[in-house]
Amino acid sequence: MAEWSWIVYTVLEVLIAVACCLGNVLVVCAVCVGIRDSLREPTFCFLVSLAVADSLVGVAAVPLAVLLDGWVSLTPDLCLLLSCVVLVLTQASVLSLLAIAVDRYLRLHTPLRYKALATQKHTWLAVSVCWLLSCLLGFTPLFGWNNYSCLPSDSTNTSSFPTVPLPCTFLSGISLPFMVYFNFLGCIMAPLLVMMLLYARIFWSLQGRLKESCPQAQASLLREKRLACSLALVLILFTICWIPLHLMNCLLLFYGPQAITQGTLYTGRLHIYIYIYREREREREGDLTAIFLFPGILLSHANSAVNPVVYAYRIPKIQQAYTQVWRRFSMRLNCCHGEKQIQQSRTGSQANHTATCRSGQKTTP
Repeated sequence: MAEWSWIVYTVLEVLIAVACCLGNVLVVCAVCVGIRDSLREPTFCFLVSLAVADSLVGVAAVPLAVLLDGWVSLTPDLCLLLSCVVLVLTQASVLSLLAIAVDRYLRLHTPLRYKALATQKHTWLAVSVCWLLSCLLGFTPLFGWNNYSCLPSDSTNTSSFPTVPLPCTFLSGISLPFMVYFNFLGCIMAPLLVMMLLYARIFWSLQGRLKESCPQAQASLLREKRLACSLALVLILFTICWIPLHLMNCLLLFYGPQAITQGTLYTGRLHIYIYIYREREREREGDLTAIFLFPGILLSHANSAVNPVVYAYRIPKIQQAYTQVWRRFSMRLNCCHGEKQIQQSRTGSQANHTATCRSGQKTTP
């Protein structure tokens, strides 16, 4: 890829990272500060978990995507560890979305048991389980399912990885079969299918209840339907943003690099490193297309920046919370500005008073 194209890619990634951090930090502040007793509601706890994962995309995943571009040479174990961080954050987003879908389903179909199940303790336990599972699933390549496990290791080193620094790229350590069979089909597609079924049941049930309920109960059901639509929209956007990248991985695995055109790929200084097992040495295959998918990576990262906008336009409570947070921020700015003006006026009056006293002392015989 040309130098200017890589610069454009880097600039876009930086903008996405800033948007992820600012937008999702605002979501966390809005939910925790602006909405009273919001953390007692499971849905908002899971939204906070999703916002934390999205903000970490801006803090860690986007910088790592730029770093794991073949520009730095790292030991295989460190390169693999950094690559797995991206997988952990993606899995945390998926499991948070799944927890939200399960929560809305239980709230609608088991209202009596829901109050006993959806306690604050159980909710935070579910959040902890989501992150623990994300770490276990995301760090799976560290336990052997990676490209480096086939490389010769140093005989003096007990580690299974070689210690020689290599140019670090994502797929130089993470194997394509792992990304397709385990990460895509098992860890992403399976939860997405479950969530789609849950939301289908939710909307089917809400539609039936709206027809049968009295006018007094319809208002509550309409609020429930609006919230379900908003959360389903978040799920749809996640699917739209992440599926193309995984489909390109499938094409790379089943048909090879020639299946993907140059215009679709993020190409350039990235190369696929092929490890020849018989010769026990690494060779660069410079004529193949690059391993990172330029539009797919940007689209997947942009998903984390879009979610706060969806919350702002679709969820009334978060809209009100945004307004409250902005008002508090504006009031603090005004207070700080007013204190500075008062301090400056006091300093000026003291200086004038001192000058007057000195001039009076000089004129006194």
